Amino acid sequence: VQLQASGGGLVQPGGSLRLSCAASGFISNINAMAWYRQSPGKQRELVALISGVDRTTYVDSVKGRFTISRDRAFRTLYLQMNDLKPGDTAVYSCYARRVLSGKQLDYWGQGTQVTVSS
Repeated sequence: VQLQASGGGLVQPGGSLRLSCAASGFISNINAMAWYRQSPGKQRELVALISGVDRTTYVDSVKGRFTISRDRAFRTLYLQMNDLKPGDTAVYSCYARRVLSGKQLDYWGQGTQVTVSS
């Protein structure tokens, strides 16, 4: 599975961005996808996750501002980010979880930089 994230950039506080992640390769049996972020000096954190039954999970700091969504086949993952704050500045990466013969396989894409600054 290959994952390619896009959509990052520089935005002023209060602005919006929409990230996309395109999945290719053997995408069958993907049962969840997620967005993670990491900023300098901080650990990588889970921002949002969506399961195969569209159950979503968000880190508290983005609840009410970010929305994760996907297409039906897990070919594309989205993250709509509204009311962005300087604390959201980070490299955002997409993740896919695939289960094959009872074994969990984790896939990571390269990140896209999001910078929130006036």
